[in-house]
Amino acid sequence: MPERLEVFGKVLVELRGDGVGIVTLNRPEKLNALTADFLADLERALRELGGAADCRAVVLHGAGRAFCAGMDLNIGLARDGADPTRAAYAAMRQAVSVVAAMREIPQPVVAAVRGHAVGAGFALAAAADIRICAEDSRFDAVFVKLGMSAGDLGLSFLLPRLIGPGRTAELFYTGGALSGVEAERLGLVQHVVDDPLHEAVELASTIAAMPPMGVQITKELLDTSIGASGFREHLELELRSQVIGLTTLDHADAVRTFSARPRAAHENRP
Repeated sequence: MPERLEVFGKVLVELRGDGVGIVTLNRPEKLNALTADFLADLERALRELGGAADCRAVVLHGAGRAFCAGMDLNIGLARDGADPTRAAYAAMRQAVSVVAAMREIPQPVVAAVRGHAVGAGFALAAAADIRICAEDSRFDAVFVKLGMSAGDLGLSFLLPRLIGPGRTAELFYTGGALSGVEAERLGLVQHVVDDPLHEAVELASTIAAMPPMGVQITKELLDTSIGASGFREHLELELRSQVIGLTTLDHADAVRTFSARPRAAHENRP
């Protein structure tokens, strides 16, 4: 099957001959933790596939043992700058643009999740149209533990619609996590399998074989039904909440504590 491969920094894009685009978060040595540059590369990759006439479905997954460990706490999202609030705002704006791209490209996005989907990684998985995960997957809402709002990249908008407001509230307020099996039981995940990437590509191939206009219009209708109360407006509110959280002393103290904790041996393996 003929294939096309492009590299966008830490993001790999493979476009298969059957119309399936595979987007790989390729920073496995850091469990695909996000930086500002990484996010910019991811948006560019998604928009590129979104504009490709021969791409009809997209699979998003992480290289190595994890889907995405969220923000890289050792680097942070914000680039160096004199004004930390302005820098944090610009970085969060970039992160929001990634989620918007996932919802706005015409192709359905299938997330293949293995291992950790933490914080922003959880939000990226939730922003996909369909989620397939391994049994070892862990969807972790760590925000309050870091002195931040759980409203991150659409997660506080999408997750109540996926698993219900009460279960979402419990998860957010306690900084809890869902296993792959729990995520399937609650409706966050559609399938728990041994090889989520393989299953996601198979499903995406089935979608890609459908008449493309019908699939595109259906995605638009589903987005309209989900966003009846204003997804874009909610993204804006979340963005502002996170910028405030990122620049508090509580957050700085929590990051220092996190960075100083002993690391288990398995956390350092690629």
